[in-house]
Amino acid sequence: MHLGKRFATLILTCGLGAGLVGCGFHLKGTQPSANPVAYAQMSLSLPKDTEELEEKLSIYLGAANVQLSNSPNAYRLHVYSYTPVRQELRGKLIETLLRLNVTFRIEDAQGNPVTEMRTVTASRSYQYNLETVNTDDQEEKFLKDVLVDDVAQQIVRQISSNRLPKVTSTTTQP
Repeated sequence: MHLGKRFATLILTCGLGAGLVGCGFHLKGTQPSANPVAYAQMSLSLPKDTEELEEKLSIYLGAANVQLSNSPNAYRLHVYSYTPVRQELRGKLIETLLRLNVTFRIEDAQGNPVTEMRTVTASRSYQYNLETVNTDDQEEKFLKDVLVDDVAQQIVRQISSNRLPKVTSTTTQP
């Protein structure tokens, strides 16, 4: 009887494992060799007044094993547009929608495009009462930081997964 329980446990464990593999489940690798980065050295080129995004990109690219370098052979992450949008819907409560659109691509050391232009977007909304203006200002500042963080993470995920579409012709200009 004891052998039967062990055999049943083994069969159940293998069956559950096979079911997880069959449905596409897999653990994300944490070693650098799990998903090699095609752009090991990179420099940043961002528009003015985007220090928060530059800081976040530096942190997340470093965590993804991308070395930030001003080397003449380094690829360049070129951010072409950084567009924050703020919309208000007024009623008894005011709902504010914050959106951040960032368009970027990767270029080689000579400035030739390596990847197609890509736009990432992050948005958040919140409601507030006119009588609590201080809360609105604090919440908006916090959510703007969250948007920048979200966009930086999206960009780095796309770079580190090597899934950015490659340029098909060298005539692509912004």
